[in-house]
Amino acid sequence: MYTEREALKRDEIREIDRKAIEEYGIPGIILMENAGRNVAEEILKMFDEPHKANVTLFCGKGNNGGDGFVIARHLYNKSVNISVYLTSTIAAALSDGDAGRNLKILQNMHIEVKELQSLQDVEGAEKDLQRSTVIVDAIFGTGLRGEVREPIRTLIRKMNATKVPVVSVDIPSGLQCDEGTELGVAVKAAKTVTFVAPKVGFFQEGGRECTGELIVTDISVPKELTMGFQ
Repeated sequence: MYTEREALKRDEIREIDRKAIEEYGIPGIILMENAGRNVAEEILKMFDEPHKANVTLFCGKGNNGGDGFVIARHLYNKSVNISVYLTSTIAAALSDGDAGRNLKILQNMHIEVKELQSLQDVEGAEKDLQRSTVIVDAIFGTGLRGEVREPIRTLIRKMNATKVPVVSVDIPSGLQCDEGTELGVAVKAAKTVTFVAPKVGFFQEGGRECTGELIVTDISVPKELTMGFQ
């Protein structure tokens, strides 16, 4: 059981990430790989027969989406049937540093990534949503500030309306990291796999409703970095 005393704010998490990369020399792509692999392992625990599971992944173009691309690769390698959607253009995501590199790996593996740019695209994803065993929410991370806009607003509402369990990557998309409020709309996750430490917003009234089962996973950030904030 995690407590609010262990929780960190958005700026504290960002500072830990910065120090891990700049002061300790841990490449960001290694942190992303560790994060995505760990989430994939938690998802695999939900299946008795991975090859019979259908996982639909919704990925943004930033680092949260990059984690999603890593998750997709690891699930694919375990024979899980995957469908991958990107909430930006492929061109924009490919130019986004570590996330772009992991998207390129999926392309090199000939894994289809479908762009989701309009309400029509959201409707086109409905079939995959309904047949899913698990839905992965890797759309927005802790940095989201403004309200969720269309077509992602409708997508999140459709995700919440299904009876399919949603696993959120680091934080439920649409949840304000520090205040635990919904930025217009937020994913109601069955499970949230977060990195380094719980986020303060998870323990606020709205955050509890969105987070579901909380798992904190180690992505190899030096422990003294977190001890300085707790």
